[in-house]
Amino acid sequence: MVLRLVLLLICLALPQEGTTGPWLREKGSTFTAVSIAGTYYLDTATQTYIEYGLTEKITIVADVSTARFLYAPPSGYATLSFRRALGAKDATSKWAYEVGVGTGWIGEMLLPHVRTALSWGRGVTWGKKSGWMTVEGAVVWDMTYALHVAKLDTTVGLNLTEKTKGMIQLYAMHAAGESIATIAPSVVYSPENTKFSIQFGTESEIGRLYNSAVKISIWREF
Repeated sequence: MVLRLVLLLICLALPQEGTTGPWLREKGSTFTAVSIAGTYYLDTATQTYIEYGLTEKITIVADVSTARFLYAPPSGYATLSFRRALGAKDATSKWAYEVGVGTGWIGEMLLPHVRTALSWGRGVTWGKKSGWMTVEGAVVWDMTYALHVAKLDTTVGLNLTEKTKGMIQLYAMHAAGESIATIAPSVVYSPENTKFSIQFGTESEIGRLYNSAVKISIWREF
């Protein structure tokens, strides 16, 4: 039971809304995303995600989530990390690495962790539409149970119109002989004359589609 909760907790620590990857924020610029998700069985999760361009070469990332699973104590995690680009700035394929520290919690139990990641991404085109693709491999090093959780996250996005994007994301992880895979299609709409974008989507654990979640996020750049 504890292993399953730890895996579900770490499962929340996914790339946020397709914005993560090898791209850095410009120095002094900030991106924020606030999300809420819920299932028919009353599992709920919230997430606050922030990227800040500390320098031209380093982006600071803060990621805080809380969750309530049916018949389980409240849980969550908080991670602070930095992302640094690899390779030439004008390269077609972008690479970056990320290192962070934080803690998760299940009820009163604290679960400190270290997160390491390597990401790749590039712009793509389908016909006359532009888009992007990212792949991130990460390991979350749990310091309490020595659960070294391996994660592979893939995002494919397409600019459907000037104000609308479509995305599909696949998250997969493995630890202690157990695996979880989640598929998450979504649409992002950017209203005219605003700095906000709104994301509508679903998240479904493969093999447990009956407990799919509906997710709404608000993004902002400034």
